[in-house]
Parts: sequence; C-alpha cells; structure tokens
Amino acid sequence: MRAMAQSKANKEPLVHVVRKEDTTTLKKWMLRVIAVAAALLVTGAFVFAVTGINPFNIYGAMVTGTFGTPRRIRNTIKTLTPLLCLGVGLAPAFKMKFWNIGAQGQMLVGALAASFVALTFRNLPGGVLIPLMGLGAILAGALWAVLPAIFKAFWNTNETLFTLMMNYIATFWVMYSVDVWKGESSGFASFKQIAKNAVMPVIAKENFYICTGIVLIVAALMYIYMKRTKHGYELAVVGESEKTARYAGINVKKVTIRTMVLSGAICGLCGFLTVSGIDFTLSHTMNNGFGFTAIVVAWLAKFNPFTMIGTSFMMVFFQNAASEISSMNANATEYLSNVISGIILFFLIGVEFFINYRLVFRKNGKEGK
Repeated sequence: MRAMAQSKANKEPLVHVVRKEDTTTLKKWMLRVIAVAAALLVTGAFVFAVTGINPFNIYGAMVTGTFGTPRRIRNTIKTLTPLLCLGVGLAPAFKMKFWNIGAQGQMLVGALAASFVALTFRNLPGGVLIPLMGLGAILAGALWAVLPAIFKAFWNTNETLFTLMMNYIATFWVMYSVDVWKGESSGFASFKQIAKNAVMPVIAKENFYICTGIVLIVAALMYIYMKRTKHGYELAVVGESEKTARYAGINVKKVTIRTMVLSGAICGLCGFLTVSGIDFTLSHTMNNGFGFTAIVVAWLAKFNPFTMIGTSFMMVFFQNAASEISSMNANATEYLSNVISGIILFFLIGVEFFINYRLVFRKNGKEGK
C-alpha cells in the first residue's frame, strides 16, 4: 500500500496552477509597475549588448520617440485612436467570453464599405456622404461579426477559429477591391485618395482629431453600457456561466448575437474613421494589424473601456520607443524594434498571469507553496 501511495504521488504533477482570490488592487498595480521596470531594464541591457548604445540614451529615446516634437505627439494620438476603438469594440465580446479574434477583418470590411459608399456617391455633399459612409461601415462590421455569432449560438462552433479565418477573407476581399479601384498614381497597396467631400473636417490643422473625439465618446458609452445597463449585466452573467444565465432566464443565444453585432459594429466604425479621417484611402495593411494588438489592449485593461485609454497609450508608447531605438545605431536593424516590443509584451502579459494565479509545488508527496 505504501508503494502504491508513493507511485501515485510520483504521478502527481510537480506544479499546480491555482487561481488567486485575495490579491488587493494596490498589490496588482505594484506588480505591474515592477513588471514595466523590469521590462525597461531588460530592454536597456539587450540593446546595449547588441548595439553598444548607452542604456540612459535608450530610455531618453523612448520618451522622445513619443513626445520629442509636436509632430510626434500628434502621430501618437493618431496611432492611438484606431487601436483604442478596436479595443473598445472587443470589450463586450471578451467580457462575454466570446473570443472575437476577428476585429481586424471587421475593421477591414467596415473600411471597404465606407470606401464603396465614398466612390459610389461621390457627388453627394460631405454632410450627407460622411454619415452614409459611417453607417455603411457600421452595418458591414456588424454583419461580418454576426456570422460567427450565429454559428456559435446555434451549433456551438469554435468562435476563435471562425473569426480568425474571416480575417483572411476580409483581407483578400480588400486586396481585390483595391486592385479594381486603384488609380493611375496610386501604389500597389492602396487606391487613390477618396474625394474631399468624404474626408473628415479639419480641426487644429488635422482631420483625425474628430475621430479621436468620436472614439472617446464611444468608449464612455461602452463603459455605461457594460456597467449600468441590463444588456451589460446579461453579457457579464453569460460570461461567468451560461448555465447560471439560463437558470436566471437569460436567452444566451440572443445575448451572444446581440453582443457580437455591437462588437463588430464598433470595429467597422474604426474602418470608417481610418478611411475618412486618418489614411484617406483603403489598404489591406491599414492600421498595421491593430486588430490583433487590440486583443492585448482589451485583455490588459480587463475589458474596461476607460482603462483601455491607458493600455492603448502604453502600447503606442512602447511601439514608438522601439522604432526610435532601432534608428539610433547602424547595428540596429528593422527587426530590433520587433524584438524590443516582444520583450516588453512578455513582461506585461507575464505579470498578469502572476497577478491572477500562483504556482503550488508538490513536496514529498504533499503540496507546498
């Protein structure tokens, strides 16, 4: 019997992952600050080892890459706007534990619809054309997102794979449309700029400030929707437990479809804002694949739209910092910025694991911390 017990103990895993229930908010933020500091130290050491650049110059470059000039500050806001919009769009779906990996595709079909409206009704005045573009983009994004929602609700398909595959369909659809629409003076990746009456009005010499304002309003409304409305309560309950939701009389299928319509609509709105206020054209590479970066933004913010403003800025800051560092030395290739971004993300995502879980080690047949 003793031998059997010993054999059973040997088969036990050496490490168990156990969820933490008692981590205070202060401790969580202290751990995050430590993770950021560790990421900066490792980044400085790595770049110094590769390029010989003084670590203090590296940290200075991180700041100047984002705040060095008024133009860089504007570019930071310009980059942050679509990233925040996509993060807000993902928030309700993720809160419901519907893993919508298709924000990139939903944004692209929204941009495609907005471009189609701009080209088809180019003679309309801007006051009519721009709202029509926005409406077309919102509807297109919602329709693109509702397909996987329907399949999930009625046939329990894997939403992660479904939404991921739809990104590729949207990408190739945009590539085909650009090839058909592009003008003589355009590059291979985009068609000629949309007409002036389809462009957002200028504020403080920039078009995208209106887009930023719209996204901030959407973030505030999403916070209210998720925290203060019946629909927000229902999607939270479904995310916690579908069985509990059904027991409480919540129609899980209806909530799933409704939430994904909202998620896709906001991602589609991002496509419209990019076409009309940021890029002024359509391309399958628009927003630099932010649909995937927005997943990290939403997750780090715990699906809180207001917190996403901070996480979006943090992601843009580190992206700008990585690009600035990679341009400081002849030994710094274009891939160095990707390595730096990877190091920083490793620490940011890793600390979230240790905030929510702890490791329990088996010790002499018994568990010990």
